[in-house]
Amino acid sequence: MHNLLSKILKKKGINSVAEMTDDERNIFEQWNKVLSGENMTVDSVSQFCKSQISVIESKWKDMNMANSSKAELIPYHTVYKMIIAAIEAPRSEVEALERQLNELLK
Repeated sequence: MHNLLSKILKKKGINSVAEMTDDERNIFEQWNKVLSGENMTVDSVSQFCKSQISVIESKWKDMNMANSSKAELIPYHTVYKMIIAAIEAPRSEVEALERQLNELLK
């Protein structure tokens, strides 16, 4: 486990992963995976953002969660979506150009 994560767990009074909720454990595992990797890749950032979006959207579906708490997640969701869009933008531009060139062939 990364030293930084150990410090965060200690600060929160969590002694083991078993004490975490499912959402906390998922986030912790993602953070640990990212921090354990030798080099950060574009794909790892994209995967991390997608997993965080999934966590946020699952919280939005939770009927026991207050709407004010759900609303606090909107900026995070927006930022993760924007990061993914920035990562995937070149790919979508290539696809758009290929479509345009294929249309010229018709």
